[in-house]
Amino acid sequence: MLLVLAVWPALAADKLGFSFFRNNGEDGLYLAASEDGLRFTALHGDRPLLRPEVGESKLMRDPSIARGPDGLFHMVWTTSWQGKTIGYAHSKDLRNWSAQRAIAVMPEEAGVVNCWAPELFYDGASKEWVILWASTIAGKFPETLGTGSRDYNHRLYAVRTRDFRMFSKPVLFYEPGFMVIDGTIFRAGKKYAMVVKNETQTPPAKYLFLTFAERLMGPWTKPGPAISGEQWAEGPSVVEWNGAWMVYFDKYRDHKYGAIRSKDLEKWEDITEQISMPGGIRHGTAFRAPAEILDALLEKR
Repeated sequence: MLLVLAVWPALAADKLGFSFFRNNGEDGLYLAASEDGLRFTALHGDRPLLRPEVGESKLMRDPSIARGPDGLFHMVWTTSWQGKTIGYAHSKDLRNWSAQRAIAVMPEEAGVVNCWAPELFYDGASKEWVILWASTIAGKFPETLGTGSRDYNHRLYAVRTRDFRMFSKPVLFYEPGFMVIDGTIFRAGKKYAMVVKNETQTPPAKYLFLTFAERLMGPWTKPGPAISGEQWAEGPSVVEWNGAWMVYFDKYRDHKYGAIRSKDLEKWEDITEQISMPGGIRHGTAFRAPAEILDALLEKR
């Protein structure tokens, strides 16, 4: 089966950008770039390009960047360990950003504990963006309460928007019967695919797996086997590069980044030892960008 990622055609002049944060996210947005998908160079002198200004704790964790058909780079991020908002900003050149906004994605849900790791996906069919994130809502899914750390009991939720100002009502997007976080959606031929983290701690899981759907809003297939090869993997990002699917992820207990690749989404090769990333990198997103935009952020010394 031929697997094709493009929502709109990727240009040969594209490079691979990578957004990330460091420490607790208090510094803001960092960027890196790569030509081969293996060696990433820090941009902007390895300094933050955008400082966090909104949200309950004014953090900028898990920055997810995607370029829309309008040419704008849209970004969402985690603003706080606990709270009801996610951050949003956009940019034409990744250097100059719009005013930041805190988006209350679940304003009518009283029991929301947190809104973690939002991810963007553009749906070309409906010309809408889907924002996907993980939340614990007090009282929901009591059958799995206690299988994670503290009182967290995450599932994946989503809203849709065309302008990042008006949003659909939030919906339960993915419920496999156990705790999940860090879902990232992509197209695989005529199907939708999603890499997700099994967040179960008791019994230990903490790995990445794949699931597929005929329609964007599901239903999704049963969770596949672990693809990250070990526990303690999170923050996956998926991109097609040089004829293969690349999944980058945060090996957060090892304080390093990991990567796997596949040509068919079934057989996976661990290429962790082949990649190099900026030091201290945490949960980010790989995205295509014109070479001239990323090159303009390189500081030659």
